[in-house]
Amino acid sequence: MSPLLEKLRAALGPANVLTGVDLSPFVIEGRTPEVAVFPGSSEDVAAVVQQAAAAGLPIMPWGGGTAAAVGATSARAGLVLGLKRLDRLVEHEPGDLTATVEAGMTFDALQSALRARGQWLSLDPPDGDRATVGGVIAADASGPRRHLYGTVRDLLIGLTVVTADGAIVRGGGKVVKNVAGYDLPKLFVGAYGTLGIVVEATFKLRPLAEEERLLAVTFDRLKDCGAAVRALLASDLLPNAVEIVDAAAGASLGLGAAALLVGFDGLPEQVDAQARELAMLVAPLGGRDVTVLAPATWPRLASLARDALASPAAVMTFSVLPTLVADAMEQGAAAARQRGVGSAWSAHAGVGAVTGALAADREATTVAAVLAEWRAIARAGGGHAALAWAPLAVKALVPVWDDAGPAGRVMQRIKARLDPNNVLNPGRFVAGI
Repeated sequence: MSPLLEKLRAALGPANVLTGVDLSPFVIEGRTPEVAVFPGSSEDVAAVVQQAAAAGLPIMPWGGGTAAAVGATSARAGLVLGLKRLDRLVEHEPGDLTATVEAGMTFDALQSALRARGQWLSLDPPDGDRATVGGVIAADASGPRRHLYGTVRDLLIGLTVVTADGAIVRGGGKVVKNVAGYDLPKLFVGAYGTLGIVVEATFKLRPLAEEERLLAVTFDRLKDCGAAVRALLASDLLPNAVEIVDAAAGASLGLGAAALLVGFDGLPEQVDAQARELAMLVAPLGGRDVTVLAPATWPRLASLARDALASPAAVMTFSVLPTLVADAMEQGAAAARQRGVGSAWSAHAGVGAVTGALAADREATTVAAVLAEWRAIARAGGGHAALAWAPLAVKALVPVWDDAGPAGRVMQRIKARLDPNNVLNPGRFVAGI
Protein backbone atom coordinates (compact mmCIF):
# COMPACT_ATOMS: atom_id res chain seq x y z
CA MET A 1 0.00 0.00 0.00
CA SER A 2 2.85 2.43 0.75
CA PRO A 3 4.10 2.77 -2.84
CA LEU A 4 0.54 3.46 -4.00
CA LEU A 5 0.05 6.04 -1.24
CA GLU A 6 3.22 7.82 -2.29
CA LYS A 7 2.03 7.96 -5.90
CA LEU A 8 -1.40 9.24 -4.90
CA ARG A 9 0.01 11.94 -2.62
CA ALA A 10 2.45 13.04 -5.27
CA ALA A 11 -0.30 13.27 -7.90
CA LEU A 12 -3.14 14.78 -5.85
CA GLY A 13 -1.42 16.47 -2.91
CA PRO A 14 -1.32 15.11 0.66
CA ALA A 15 -4.49 17.02 1.67
CA ASN A 16 -6.50 15.04 -0.90
CA VAL A 17 -5.36 11.61 0.25
CA LEU A 18 -6.90 10.47 3.56
CA THR A 19 -5.89 7.57 5.77
CA GLY A 20 -6.31 6.46 9.38
CA VAL A 21 -8.89 8.25 11.53
CA ASP A 22 -9.72 10.61 8.66
CA LEU A 23 -11.51 7.69 7.01
CA SER A 24 -14.30 7.57 9.61
CA PRO A 25 -16.88 9.34 7.37
CA PHE A 26 -16.41 6.59 4.80
CA VAL A 27 -16.92 3.55 7.03
CA ILE A 28 -19.79 1.51 5.59
CA GLU A 29 -21.35 -1.39 7.48
CA GLY A 30 -18.29 -1.72 9.69
CA ARG A 31 -15.81 -1.78 6.80
CA THR A 32 -13.17 0.91 6.71
CA PRO A 33 -11.54 1.72 3.37
CA GLU A 34 -7.77 1.65 3.09
CA VAL A 35 -7.58 5.13 1.61
CA ALA A 36 -9.86 7.92 0.36
CA VAL A 37 -8.74 10.20 -2.45
CA PHE A 38 -10.22 13.32 -4.01
CA PRO A 39 -9.09 14.00 -7.59
CA GLY A 40 -9.49 17.48 -9.01
CA SER A 41 -10.10 16.65 -12.68
CA SER A 42 -11.24 13.88 -14.99
CA GLU A 43 -7.61 13.19 -15.84
CA ASP A 44 -6.82 12.80 -12.14
CA VAL A 45 -9.71 10.36 -11.78
CA ALA A 46 -8.36 8.31 -14.68
CA ALA A 47 -4.86 8.26 -13.16
CA VAL A 48 -6.19 7.12 -9.78
CA VAL A 49 -8.21 4.34 -11.39
CA GLN A 50 -5.16 3.11 -13.29
CA GLN A 51 -2.98 3.13 -10.18
CA ALA A 52 -5.56 1.43 -7.95
CA ALA A 53 -6.33 -1.21 -10.57
CA ALA A 54 -2.61 -1.95 -10.99
CA ALA A 55 -2.36 -2.43 -7.22
CA GLY A 56 -5.42 -4.73 -7.18
CA LEU A 57 -7.39 -2.34 -5.00
CA PRO A 58 -11.20 -2.20 -5.39
CA ILE A 59 -12.62 1.28 -6.05
CA MET A 60 -15.75 2.75 -4.50
CA PRO A 61 -16.88 5.95 -6.28
CA TRP A 62 -18.25 8.42 -3.72
CA GLY A 63 -20.42 11.47 -4.28
CA GLY A 64 -22.33 12.73 -1.26
CA GLY A 65 -22.55 9.33 0.42
CA THR A 66 -26.36 9.36 0.49
CA ALA A 67 -26.60 5.95 -1.21
CA ALA A 68 -23.30 4.51 -0.01
CA ALA A 69 -24.99 1.74 2.01
CA VAL A 70 -27.31 0.68 -0.82
CA GLY A 71 -26.51 -2.71 -2.27
CA ALA A 72 -24.75 -5.88 -1.26
CA THR A 73 -21.70 -5.62 0.96
CA SER A 74 -18.29 -5.85 -0.69
CA ALA A 75 -15.73 -8.18 0.84
CA ARG A 76 -13.13 -5.38 0.83
CA ALA A 77 -13.70 -1.64 1.07
CA GLY A 78 -10.55 -0.74 -0.86
CA LEU A 79 -10.19 2.82 -2.15
CA VAL A 80 -12.87 5.49 -1.87
CA LEU A 81 -12.72 7.82 -4.85
CA GLY A 82 -14.47 11.02 -3.84
CA LEU A 83 -15.67 13.49 -6.44
CA LYS A 84 -16.39 16.54 -4.28
CA ARG A 85 -13.70 18.62 -6.01
CA LEU A 86 -15.37 18.14 -9.41
CA ASP A 87 -18.14 20.60 -8.57
CA ARG A 88 -18.38 23.09 -11.43
CA LEU A 89 -21.31 24.08 -13.59
CA VAL A 90 -19.29 23.76 -16.79
CA GLU A 91 -21.79 25.26 -19.21
CA HIS A 92 -25.38 26.50 -19.12
CA GLU A 93 -27.04 27.41 -22.40
CA PRO A 94 -30.45 28.92 -21.52
CA GLY A 95 -31.36 29.27 -25.19
CA ASP A 96 -30.81 25.58 -25.80
CA LEU A 97 -32.25 24.51 -22.44
CA THR A 98 -29.15 22.45 -21.64
CA ALA A 99 -26.51 22.39 -18.93
CA THR A 100 -23.24 20.51 -18.48
CA VAL A 101 -22.09 19.89 -14.91
CA GLU A 102 -19.32 18.03 -13.15
CA ALA A 103 -20.34 14.98 -11.16
CA GLY A 104 -19.35 16.26 -7.71
CA MET A 105 -21.69 19.26 -7.67
CA THR A 106 -24.54 18.80 -5.22
CA PHE A 107 -27.97 18.64 -6.71
CA ASP A 108 -29.31 21.61 -4.76
CA ALA A 109 -26.34 23.74 -5.81
CA LEU A 110 -27.03 22.89 -9.45
CA GLN A 111 -30.72 23.72 -9.13
CA SER A 112 -29.93 27.01 -7.41
CA ALA A 113 -27.62 28.04 -10.25
CA LEU A 114 -30.20 27.08 -12.89
CA ARG A 115 -33.11 28.73 -11.11
CA ALA A 116 -31.20 32.01 -11.03
CA ARG A 117 -31.68 32.03 -14.81
CA GLY A 118 -35.30 30.86 -14.80
CA GLN A 119 -34.72 27.18 -15.51
CA TRP A 120 -34.44 23.89 -13.63
CA LEU A 121 -33.51 20.26 -14.04
CA SER A 122 -36.82 18.44 -13.57
CA LEU A 123 -35.57 15.90 -11.04
CA ASP A 124 -36.14 15.97 -7.29
CA PRO A 125 -34.13 13.16 -5.66
CA PRO A 126 -34.01 12.77 -1.88
CA ASP A 127 -31.27 14.48 0.14
CA GLY A 128 -30.55 17.00 -2.60
CA ASP A 129 -28.41 19.09 -0.25
CA ARG A 130 -25.87 16.22 -0.08
CA ALA A 131 -26.57 14.06 -3.14
CA THR A 132 -24.27 14.85 -6.05
CA VAL A 133 -25.08 14.85 -9.74
CA GLY A 134 -22.93 11.78 -10.31
CA GLY A 135 -24.53 9.96 -7.41
CA VAL A 136 -28.03 10.75 -8.66
CA ILE A 137 -27.09 9.30 -12.05
CA ALA A 138 -25.44 6.21 -10.55
CA ALA A 139 -28.42 5.48 -8.31
CA ASP A 140 -31.05 6.60 -10.86
CA ALA A 141 -32.53 8.62 -8.01
CA SER A 142 -35.74 10.58 -8.48
CA GLY A 143 -38.67 11.94 -6.53
CA PRO A 144 -42.38 12.72 -6.80
CA ARG A 145 -42.14 14.88 -9.91
CA ARG A 146 -41.06 11.83 -11.92
CA HIS A 147 -44.79 11.30 -12.46
CA LEU A 148 -44.80 14.02 -15.11
CA TYR A 149 -41.17 14.70 -15.91
CA GLY A 150 -39.56 11.26 -15.85
CA THR A 151 -36.29 10.03 -14.38
CA VAL A 152 -32.58 10.56 -15.00
CA ARG A 153 -32.53 8.53 -18.20
CA ASP A 154 -35.25 10.75 -19.67
CA LEU A 155 -33.25 13.95 -19.09
CA LEU A 156 -29.63 12.89 -19.62
CA ILE A 157 -28.28 13.68 -23.09
CA GLY A 158 -24.52 13.42 -22.60
CA LEU A 159 -22.10 11.74 -20.22
CA THR A 160 -18.37 11.50 -19.56
CA VAL A 161 -17.16 8.49 -17.57
CA VAL A 162 -13.85 7.01 -16.53
CA THR A 163 -13.84 3.28 -17.23
CA ALA A 164 -12.24 0.54 -15.17
CA ASP A 165 -9.03 0.71 -17.22
CA GLY A 166 -8.71 4.47 -16.73
CA ALA A 167 -9.98 5.56 -20.13
CA ILE A 168 -12.05 8.74 -20.39
CA VAL A 169 -15.11 7.99 -22.53
CA ARG A 170 -17.73 10.44 -23.75
CA GLY A 171 -21.18 9.53 -25.01
CA GLY A 172 -24.17 11.48 -26.23
CA GLY A 173 -23.81 15.19 -26.86
CA LYS A 174 -24.63 18.69 -25.68
CA VAL A 175 -27.76 19.26 -27.74
CA VAL A 176 -31.20 17.76 -27.25
CA LYS A 177 -31.53 16.56 -30.87
CA ASN A 178 -28.61 14.15 -30.76
CA VAL A 179 -29.22 10.80 -32.45
CA ALA A 180 -25.75 9.76 -33.56
CA GLY A 181 -24.47 6.34 -32.45
CA TYR A 182 -25.43 4.20 -29.49
CA ASP A 183 -27.11 5.78 -26.48
CA LEU A 184 -24.12 5.06 -24.25
CA PRO A 185 -25.07 7.33 -21.33
CA LYS A 186 -28.09 5.26 -20.35
CA LEU A 187 -25.85 2.24 -19.75
CA PHE A 188 -24.41 3.95 -16.67
CA VAL A 189 -27.68 5.23 -15.22
CA GLY A 190 -28.59 3.17 -12.17
CA ALA A 191 -25.45 1.01 -12.40
CA TYR A 192 -24.24 2.14 -8.95
CA GLY A 193 -20.73 2.84 -10.19
CA THR A 194 -20.07 -0.75 -11.24
CA LEU A 195 -19.42 0.02 -14.92
CA GLY A 196 -17.65 3.38 -14.82
CA ILE A 197 -17.19 6.56 -12.78
CA VAL A 198 -19.34 9.47 -13.93
CA VAL A 199 -17.29 12.68 -14.04
CA GLU A 200 -19.48 15.00 -16.15
CA ALA A 201 -23.05 15.06 -17.45
CA THR A 202 -25.22 17.11 -19.79
CA PHE A 203 -28.96 17.43 -19.18
CA LYS A 204 -31.92 18.94 -20.93
CA LEU A 205 -33.71 21.54 -18.81
CA ARG A 206 -37.15 23.12 -18.48
CA PRO A 207 -38.32 26.67 -17.79
CA LEU A 208 -39.54 27.31 -14.26
CA ALA A 209 -43.31 27.22 -13.89
CA GLU A 210 -44.99 30.43 -12.81
CA GLU A 211 -46.72 28.61 -9.98
CA GLU A 212 -46.56 25.24 -8.30
CA ARG A 213 -48.93 23.89 -5.67
CA LEU A 214 -48.97 20.73 -3.56
CA LEU A 215 -52.38 19.62 -2.28
CA ALA A 216 -53.16 17.02 0.39
CA VAL A 217 -56.46 15.14 0.52
CA THR A 218 -57.06 12.94 3.57
CA PHE A 219 -59.02 9.68 3.56
CA ASP A 220 -60.20 7.27 6.21
CA ARG A 221 -58.60 4.30 4.43
CA LEU A 222 -55.66 3.65 2.12
CA LYS A 223 -58.06 1.74 -0.09
CA ASP A 224 -59.98 4.96 -0.71
CA CYS A 225 -56.72 6.70 -1.60
CA GLY A 226 -56.17 4.03 -4.23
CA ALA A 227 -59.61 4.59 -5.71
CA ALA A 228 -58.91 8.32 -5.86
CA VAL A 229 -55.61 7.69 -7.67
CA ARG A 230 -57.37 5.59 -10.30
CA ALA A 231 -59.97 8.30 -10.81
CA LEU A 232 -57.27 10.96 -11.03
CA LEU A 233 -55.24 9.05 -13.61
CA ALA A 234 -58.37 8.53 -15.72
CA SER A 235 -59.28 12.23 -15.61
CA ASP A 236 -58.13 15.14 -17.77
CA LEU A 237 -56.03 16.59 -14.95
CA LEU A 238 -52.28 16.90 -15.49
CA PRO A 239 -50.53 16.56 -12.11
CA ASN A 240 -46.76 16.63 -11.80
CA ALA A 241 -46.88 14.40 -8.70
CA VAL A 242 -49.29 11.77 -7.38
CA GLU A 243 -48.31 10.42 -3.97
CA ILE A 244 -49.95 8.21 -1.35
CA VAL A 245 -48.92 8.17 2.31
CA ASP A 246 -50.28 6.10 5.17
CA ALA A 247 -51.19 7.61 8.54
CA ALA A 248 -47.67 7.09 9.95
CA ALA A 249 -45.96 8.91 7.08
CA GLY A 250 -48.75 11.48 6.87
CA ALA A 251 -48.33 12.35 10.55
CA SER A 252 -44.93 13.86 9.80
CA LEU A 253 -46.75 16.32 7.54
CA GLY A 254 -49.35 17.09 10.19
CA LEU A 255 -52.08 15.20 8.35
CA GLY A 256 -52.83 12.46 10.87
CA ALA A 257 -54.47 10.17 8.31
CA ALA A 258 -53.86 8.37 5.05
CA ALA A 259 -53.60 10.96 2.31
CA LEU A 260 -53.32 11.56 -1.39
CA LEU A 261 -50.80 14.26 -2.28
CA VAL A 262 -51.14 15.86 -5.70
CA GLY A 263 -48.93 18.50 -7.28
CA PHE A 264 -49.77 20.90 -10.10
CA ASP A 265 -47.64 23.48 -11.89
CA GLY A 266 -48.07 25.95 -14.72
CA LEU A 267 -49.85 29.27 -15.08
CA PRO A 268 -51.65 30.43 -11.90
CA GLU A 269 -55.10 30.17 -13.48
CA GLN A 270 -54.33 26.64 -14.69
CA VAL A 271 -53.23 25.58 -11.23
CA ASP A 272 -56.36 27.11 -9.67
CA ALA A 273 -58.62 25.31 -12.12
CA GLN A 274 -56.95 21.95 -11.60
CA ALA A 275 -57.08 22.33 -7.81
CA ARG A 276 -60.83 22.95 -7.97
CA GLU A 277 -61.32 19.97 -10.27
CA LEU A 278 -59.33 17.74 -7.91
CA ALA A 279 -61.53 18.69 -4.96
CA MET A 280 -64.68 17.81 -6.94
CA LEU A 281 -63.13 14.55 -8.14
CA VAL A 282 -62.16 13.17 -4.73
CA ALA A 283 -65.19 14.29 -2.70
CA PRO A 284 -67.49 11.40 -3.79
CA LEU A 285 -64.67 8.95 -3.03
CA GLY A 286 -64.28 9.97 0.60
CA GLY A 287 -61.68 12.70 0.18
CA ARG A 288 -61.86 15.48 2.73
CA ASP A 289 -59.88 18.38 4.13
CA VAL A 290 -58.17 19.40 0.90
CA THR A 291 -55.27 21.54 2.08
CA VAL A 292 -52.35 23.33 0.47
CA LEU A 293 -48.97 22.18 1.81
CA ALA A 294 -46.05 24.53 2.21
CA PRO A 295 -43.49 24.58 -0.64
CA ALA A 296 -40.89 23.31 1.82
CA THR A 297 -42.78 20.00 1.86
CA TRP A 298 -41.64 19.05 -1.64
CA PRO A 299 -38.08 17.94 -0.74
CA ARG A 300 -39.45 15.69 1.99
CA LEU A 301 -41.74 13.64 -0.22
CA ALA A 302 -39.04 11.40 -1.69
CA SER A 303 -38.16 9.97 1.74
CA LEU A 304 -41.36 10.28 3.81
CA ALA A 305 -41.65 6.62 4.81
CA ARG A 306 -38.01 6.38 5.82
CA ASP A 307 -38.10 9.61 7.79
CA ALA A 308 -41.40 8.81 9.53
CA LEU A 309 -39.56 6.36 11.80
CA ALA A 310 -36.87 7.65 14.13
CA SER A 311 -34.62 4.63 13.57
CA PRO A 312 -35.97 2.20 10.97
CA ALA A 313 -34.94 -1.45 11.07
CA ALA A 314 -35.04 -1.67 7.28
CA VAL A 315 -36.34 0.18 4.23
CA MET A 316 -37.56 -1.66 1.15
CA THR A 317 -38.56 -0.21 -2.21
CA PHE A 318 -40.66 -2.13 -4.66
CA SER A 319 -42.63 -1.66 -7.80
CA VAL A 320 -46.14 -2.83 -8.57
CA LEU A 321 -48.75 -1.91 -11.11
CA PRO A 322 -50.03 1.60 -10.33
CA THR A 323 -53.56 0.27 -9.85
CA LEU A 324 -52.28 -2.01 -7.06
CA VAL A 325 -50.26 0.50 -5.04
CA ALA A 326 -52.74 1.04 -2.20
CA ASP A 327 -53.47 -2.70 -1.93
CA ALA A 328 -49.75 -3.46 -1.74
CA MET A 329 -49.28 -0.89 1.02
CA GLU A 330 -52.18 -2.32 3.03
CA GLN A 331 -50.93 -5.88 2.60
CA GLY A 332 -47.41 -4.87 3.61
CA ALA A 333 -48.61 -3.06 6.71
CA ALA A 334 -50.74 -6.07 7.67
CA ALA A 335 -47.76 -8.43 7.27
CA ALA A 336 -45.75 -6.26 9.65
CA ARG A 337 -48.56 -6.00 12.21
CA GLN A 338 -48.95 -9.79 12.30
CA ARG A 339 -45.39 -9.97 13.64
CA GLY A 340 -45.84 -7.07 16.00
CA VAL A 341 -43.75 -4.63 13.96
CA GLY A 342 -44.74 -1.08 13.11
CA SER A 343 -44.28 0.30 9.62
CA ALA A 344 -44.63 3.47 7.56
CA TRP A 345 -45.51 3.73 3.88
CA SER A 346 -45.33 6.14 0.98
CA ALA A 347 -45.58 5.72 -2.78
CA HIS A 348 -45.16 7.51 -6.06
CA ALA A 349 -48.57 6.12 -6.85
CA GLY A 350 -48.83 7.13 -10.49
CA VAL A 351 -45.75 5.08 -11.42
CA GLY A 352 -46.18 2.20 -8.96
CA ALA A 353 -43.06 2.92 -6.86
CA VAL A 354 -43.66 1.96 -3.20
CA THR A 355 -41.47 2.45 -0.12
CA GLY A 356 -42.01 0.64 3.16
CA ALA A 357 -40.04 1.21 6.38
CA LEU A 358 -40.03 -1.10 9.40
CA ALA A 359 -39.73 0.10 12.98
CA ALA A 360 -36.59 -1.02 14.82
CA ASP A 361 -38.06 -2.98 17.71
CA ARG A 362 -37.63 -6.62 16.69
CA GLU A 363 -34.83 -9.11 16.03
CA ALA A 364 -33.25 -9.47 12.62
CA THR A 365 -35.05 -12.77 11.95
CA THR A 366 -38.43 -11.11 12.45
CA VAL A 367 -37.49 -8.17 10.25
CA ALA A 368 -36.26 -10.57 7.57
CA ALA A 369 -39.50 -12.53 7.66
CA VAL A 370 -41.53 -9.36 7.09
CA LEU A 371 -39.26 -8.26 4.23
CA ALA A 372 -39.64 -11.67 2.59
CA GLU A 373 -43.41 -11.18 2.65
CA TRP A 374 -43.05 -7.71 1.20
CA ARG A 375 -41.00 -9.10 -1.66
CA ALA A 376 -43.69 -11.70 -2.30
CA ILE A 377 -46.31 -8.92 -2.37
CA ALA A 378 -44.23 -7.02 -4.94
CA ARG A 379 -43.89 -10.07 -7.16
CA ALA A 380 -47.61 -10.80 -6.90
CA GLY A 381 -48.22 -7.22 -8.03
CA GLY A 382 -46.18 -7.70 -11.18
CA GLY A 383 -43.01 -6.09 -9.86
CA HIS A 384 -39.86 -6.62 -7.84
CA ALA A 385 -38.32 -5.41 -4.59
CA ALA A 386 -34.95 -4.25 -3.30
CA LEU A 387 -33.57 -3.42 0.12
CA ALA A 388 -32.92 0.31 0.13
CA TRP A 389 -31.33 0.12 3.58
CA ALA A 390 -30.80 -2.56 6.20
CA PRO A 391 -28.13 -3.52 8.75
CA LEU A 392 -25.73 -6.35 7.99
CA ALA A 393 -27.64 -8.78 10.19
CA VAL A 394 -30.72 -8.34 8.00
CA LYS A 395 -28.80 -8.35 4.71
CA ALA A 396 -27.35 -11.71 5.74
CA LEU A 397 -30.90 -13.12 5.80
CA VAL A 398 -32.57 -11.29 2.91
CA PRO A 399 -31.04 -10.74 -0.55
CA VAL A 400 -30.60 -7.05 -1.25
CA TRP A 401 -31.62 -7.38 -4.89
CA ASP A 402 -34.42 -9.37 -6.42
CA ASP A 403 -33.66 -12.10 -8.93
CA ALA A 404 -32.96 -10.33 -12.22
CA GLY A 405 -33.53 -13.46 -14.32
CA PRO A 406 -32.23 -13.33 -17.92
CA ALA A 407 -31.53 -9.61 -17.57
CA GLY A 408 -29.05 -10.42 -14.82
CA ARG A 409 -27.04 -12.62 -17.15
CA VAL A 410 -26.92 -9.85 -19.74
CA MET A 411 -25.71 -7.44 -17.05
CA GLN A 412 -23.01 -9.87 -15.97
CA ARG A 413 -21.69 -10.03 -19.54
CA ILE A 414 -21.65 -6.23 -19.80
CA LYS A 415 -19.76 -6.02 -16.50
CA ALA A 416 -17.24 -8.60 -17.72
CA ARG A 417 -16.59 -6.54 -20.86
CA LEU A 418 -16.32 -3.12 -19.19
CA ASP A 419 -14.66 -4.19 -15.93
CA PRO A 420 -13.01 -7.59 -16.51
CA ASN A 421 -10.88 -7.33 -13.37
CA ASN A 422 -13.90 -6.45 -11.19
CA VAL A 423 -12.38 -3.23 -9.89
CA LEU A 424 -15.42 -0.93 -9.61
CA ASN A 425 -17.73 -1.56 -6.63
CA PRO A 426 -17.28 -5.34 -6.90
CA GLY A 427 -20.27 -7.43 -5.87
CA ARG A 428 -22.45 -4.50 -4.95
CA PHE A 429 -25.12 -4.62 -7.62
CA VAL A 430 -27.66 -6.99 -9.12
CA ALA A 431 -26.50 -10.52 -10.03
CA GLY A 432 -23.31 -10.11 -8.04
CA ILE A 433 -21.79 -7.47 -10.28
